[in-house]
Amino acid sequence: MDSIIAIDGPAGSGKSTMAKLLAKQLSFHYIDTGAMYRALTLKALREGVDLNNERALSSLAEKTELDIINDAEGNLQVRLDGADVTSSIRTPELTNNVAHVARVGAVREKMKERQREIAKRKRCVFEGRDIGTVVFPDAQYKFYLDADFEERVNRRHKELREAGQEVSHEDISKDLKIRDHKDMSREIAPLKRAEDAIYVDTTNMAIDEVVDKLAGYIK
Repeated sequence: MDSIIAIDGPAGSGKSTMAKLLAKQLSFHYIDTGAMYRALTLKALREGVDLNNERALSSLAEKTELDIINDAEGNLQVRLDGADVTSSIRTPELTNNVAHVARVGAVREKMKERQREIAKRKRCVFEGRDIGTVVFPDAQYKFYLDADFEERVNRRHKELREAGQEVSHEDISKDLKIRDHKDMSREIAPLKRAEDAIYVDTTNMAIDEVVDKLAGYIK
């Protein structure tokens, strides 16, 4: 499965940035799988679906059309039932609620099916939390990106400030701890490093250094 590059890691590890740049360098498509869960969460909130009702969430996933498109510059566009929701899925409300959707086994199965369908159509760099372990366990290239917790907090803080969101360093630290716990402890497809994934600590590395390091492993 040399048409798939799998990148996993916790929030703030740099995987989104690196995956996008690596995809552009290799002329692959960049797929942020987390955006798919965010889009479904957005629909659930809009329709007033109980986020604790796994059956309702599973039913919603079955009848929802999701797709991810890259423009000529490699920028991501997330489409929900045909509508562009790229900017709508990056709000604090979505971030706080997406874990409810992502923990549902039937939802993850449906997302896995769709991600594999995407992979049949084009060469992709997929990034998420279960890409190398669950979605594409046979991918030829697997990476697990990580960074010191404090560095991840700083990166997240900078990202939100640049997006115009004023959030305290302390609040971000609390949020990341909660997200890490939810991601790593969920029963279905928890975040973990695949046994054959290459571990990359990005703490003290510049963006171009990380991208070059990842590209160096691609034959």
